[in-house]
Amino acid sequence: MDTPLPLEATLPRQAYVSANFFEAEREKIFAHEWVLVGREESLPATGDYLEVDVLGESLLIVRGDDGALRAFFNVCRHRGCALVLPGQCSAANDGVPVTGSKGKAIRCPYHSWVYGLDGALRSAPHLEAVLEGRKHELSLHPAGLATWGGFMFVHLDPEGANARGHTLETQFGDAIRRLRNYPLAELRTDRRLVYQVAANWKVILENYNECYHCGGVHPELCQIVPAFRKNGGATLDWEDGVPHREGAVTFTATGQTVRSPFPGLDANEQVRHKGELIYPNMMISLSMDHVAAFTIFPRDAGHSTVICDFLFHPYEIAKPEFDASDAVDFWDLINRQDWAVLEGVQKGMGSRRFGHGYYAPMESASQDIRRYIAARLGPV
Repeated sequence: MDTPLPLEATLPRQAYVSANFFEAEREKIFAHEWVLVGREESLPATGDYLEVDVLGESLLIVRGDDGALRAFFNVCRHRGCALVLPGQCSAANDGVPVTGSKGKAIRCPYHSWVYGLDGALRSAPHLEAVLEGRKHELSLHPAGLATWGGFMFVHLDPEGANARGHTLETQFGDAIRRLRNYPLAELRTDRRLVYQVAANWKVILENYNECYHCGGVHPELCQIVPAFRKNGGATLDWEDGVPHREGAVTFTATGQTVRSPFPGLDANEQVRHKGELIYPNMMISLSMDHVAAFTIFPRDAGHSTVICDFLFHPYEIAKPEFDASDAVDFWDLINRQDWAVLEGVQKGMGSRRFGHGYYAPMESASQDIRRYIAARLGPV
């Protein structure tokens, strides 16, 4: 009798290539979780909006007269017209959220119903008498909106989230504690890289959650963090931080930078690198002087839009000599190395001979995706 392989099986093939499986994820995960969509700083003024597509649902996040951020479904209550038309939306922008300004009010482009920045119906041409005393019943449909560390998250079912006590804190778990010393809310985005990756969103998350691949895929990165080569990264302690080589303190080609450490970091955080994967679509990598924040927008079973925002302290950005290229160029190299092999993974999984893959022991963190999916979709 053959003995079982001493390796754990991955999710099965259909979890990565099936349109039906992707639709189930849309309904049972992305419609019921807090989803990262951007940074608060992208909406600095009253009337500014961000239009974002969450697996087919278009949402508007708007800065109100009171300075508060609110999220609404991009749907007029009259005839359902999009308040931001399709040609101006993220769906027409390769999935990248679109910013703009609504000024003092939100006007439907079809019949000119006008909503306040709080979503309340203000006026409907020629219907004032008909709707007298009833306008409050025709406010825009709200979506959930929450912020953490300057990041904005939306929820497609805010009432359901409230009913089950599902907050950002419960979704993030211990990550909030582990990242408490980083002044994330104070940081500002200086650069953004956008990638269209021909791979399932889970393939991207699984790759982020292990470094078994680092020795072969990222030779430049391993020059900065030699520990990535040791035992396939099996002994890394991400909570304590990943150690750089002697003399290196950050993720740049040299491991060095003229930027100062963020205020408030402990001794380890000033010389080590941390990373967190926060389901369903946030990856955040933290050096002592910059943060690379990844937002993954699944497009279909085999394609994802990945946005990588680079955050720096405003004190550093204000310096005349500030130049983010040392970090941005290094990350761009690492990212493109990842996308190349992940597109190879996606292509290979499309083969009729692929049933499932295997997790090596040093990839144990990647097995979390199986538990995450099973808890929301059931056994697969």
